[in-house]
Amino acid sequence: MLSRLGALLQEAVGAWEPTIDLLEAFVEHWKGITHYYIESTVDESTPAKKTDIPWRLKQMLDILVHEERQQAAGEAGPCLEYLLQHKILETLCTLGKAEYPPGMRQQVFQFFSKVLAQVQHPLLHYLNVHRPVQNLLRLGGAPGSLTEKEEVQFTTVLCSKIQQDPALLTYILEGKKTVAQKKASKESTALPRETASIEDKDHPHSKAADGGPCEAGALTAQLPVETQEPDEGIGESNLITSLVGLCKSKRGRVALKAQENLLLLVSVAPQAAATYLVQSSPCCPEVVKHLCQLYQSLPAFLDPADIAALEGIAWRLPSAPSDEGDFPGKEALAAFLGWFDYCDHLIMEAHAVVADALAKAVAEKLFVEILQPQLLHVSEQSVLTSTALLTALLRQLRSPALLGEAVAFLLGSEPRPAAPEDGPRTLCAHLIRHCDHLSDEISIATLRLFEELLQKPHERVVRGLVLCHLEGRLYAARGSQEPESYEDNLDLEEDPYFTDGLLDAGFQPSAKPHPAPATNSDGKTAVTEIVNSFLCLVPEEAKTSAFLEETGYDTYVHDAYTLFQECSSRVSPWGWPLALTPLDPHEPERPFFEGHFLRMLFDRMSRILEQVASGAGPQPEGGAHGVAPQPYSLNLQVTSVLSRLALFPHPLIHEYLLDPYISLAPGCRSLFSVLVRVIGDLMQRIQRVPQFPGKLLLVRKQLMGHIPGEQLDHQTLLQGVVVLEEFCKELAAIAFVKFPPQGPHLHLPPPPEGHV
Repeated sequence: MLSRLGALLQEAVGAWEPTIDLLEAFVEHWKGITHYYIESTVDESTPAKKTDIPWRLKQMLDILVHEERQQAAGEAGPCLEYLLQHKILETLCTLGKAEYPPGMRQQVFQFFSKVLAQVQHPLLHYLNVHRPVQNLLRLGGAPGSLTEKEEVQFTTVLCSKIQQDPALLTYILEGKKTVAQKKASKESTALPRETASIEDKDHPHSKAADGGPCEAGALTAQLPVETQEPDEGIGESNLITSLVGLCKSKRGRVALKAQENLLLLVSVAPQAAATYLVQSSPCCPEVVKHLCQLYQSLPAFLDPADIAALEGIAWRLPSAPSDEGDFPGKEALAAFLGWFDYCDHLIMEAHAVVADALAKAVAEKLFVEILQPQLLHVSEQSVLTSTALLTALLRQLRSPALLGEAVAFLLGSEPRPAAPEDGPRTLCAHLIRHCDHLSDEISIATLRLFEELLQKPHERVVRGLVLCHLEGRLYAARGSQEPESYEDNLDLEEDPYFTDGLLDAGFQPSAKPHPAPATNSDGKTAVTEIVNSFLCLVPEEAKTSAFLEETGYDTYVHDAYTLFQECSSRVSPWGWPLALTPLDPHEPERPFFEGHFLRMLFDRMSRILEQVASGAGPQPEGGAHGVAPQPYSLNLQVTSVLSRLALFPHPLIHEYLLDPYISLAPGCRSLFSVLVRVIGDLMQRIQRVPQFPGKLLLVRKQLMGHIPGEQLDHQTLLQGVVVLEEFCKELAAIAFVKFPPQGPHLHLPPPPEGHV
């Protein structure tokens, strides 16, 4: 019986006229929906999902999909023609806007998404699809919407269609402009494609829809006035506005999907769409506006340590769950850093036109209008927080366009050599002054900012801060090739403290001061001489590393080698020279100024041993030069920035920062000459500190965490000595990996006799 029944059903199905029956069924389901509004007497509070509307919409979708499978490729079937001719999508959009019955908007979003996704015929090219799509986009994007899930699914389908045909983006973005033009010309096709309007064709089945438009008009009349004209006030670029709104959702998956969709749009945008995105859409303003709003929601004060702990927030990763150790403002800070990372990715992957415009918008609205006033504020709290936040942003920044804007913001116009008397007219000059601020916290935070800036792949950074002042080698003495004395022609070799330290460290006395170093065939100082000059600089009684069973300098060399390789790779596209330009001995000497940045670092380095005066009663806290002492953390930061500078593979930096035997012009100083002066000061201070070696070793153990810390006399001085010893070893390691005698080695040459 089952077999015979199946055969009868198959025979009956084969005898049907599929197109006519499908159209009648399609129209019947649509009439069932419209009759619900016109004739139904059910309770208006009944949710849409408890009516037969979802079922009828599902049947209409299935009919459209089934009909398309039976049609020849590229042809529209009668049901699809009916859908377009009788403006069913526009009517559904009106019903969704009215939200009657409750939950109808959700049903409409789902139906639109499924029709656009499952029907393969290119629908978005028709006015009667394009216009309701624009209207439906206007209904979404509101924060806290109950239909966020359906809205993001709808925008995902649209973005998928645009990815398949990027030319669609221009038309979807134009919205009101396109519709207005087509209304004025009374054309039925909304978009300039080869596909003609369905309404301009002869529809042999249109009589089957008698009463359709009339019923739709009657249905619209039953709705509130504000929902009767779905195309009124269509906003431009609703897709962008809707996506940005969904990006702000509190639901993580919704926000992430919206961000991915927006990223897809800006990456596939052709030239015309990219230009429209920049010139006529709210894309850049809306994205940057949200970034600025997130920044403004941050607490007025954030601890730089808390900011550093959250650095590296990625926009694709969910925020960490809250715990008892969270600091105030952690969620707001994570949201801001995550959105900045998203903006950076947008700029990196977007069309060049969009990337440049978005980078300029971020620089103008966030950097210039918000951050700059805070960086220049008289409030130390404002300066500290904004500096730490800017450092965190630089650390996350990857896109070349935004990096260029950030460098221009921080360093100003094209670099030019500064004069010693120049005042802080630019932001960069103010920031350099902040590195020598009365507040140690601000000094440390600003030095970290410059250290981060020096690690970015932008030549203008190191050129503007250092190289533009060293060009011409005005620091080097002309004429005589014999090394000149350091620091205003003071012969430091005659200083008993200085010579004692060098002799104890292993230098052999010679007939003339400053014995000429061994040189290679190209005239460069041999690497062994350079390395030993730094290793022997700190006197023996001020060394403590040997007492802690350290492994020597291998760790320093490995670290320096890794950092130097990274730096060399970063600067390789810049085409730096490999050798110095020879000096003209007949050229008259001109005044040399190392620049405000190097002057600040050298001044800070010269005060590394300043300490708080000990003893009872009110006493000045300044050191020998009458200035405030530098804490251990600040000294570490100063030496860290100098080490970063010394790593750059430029011959001028090689010479000025790492060549101990350079012949300096009168009144000039180099990094080595500054260290020489510090060592001379150290030798005098050692004599005034009782039990100096024991106290120094105790302080080093405290700094390494081997023993509990306790305050000692001359604590700052002793900590400065530890930093000085480590810094000299770092410079020796950097010099070794930069000037390898036979290629890069990972072991320093043996220290000179008597050197520990």
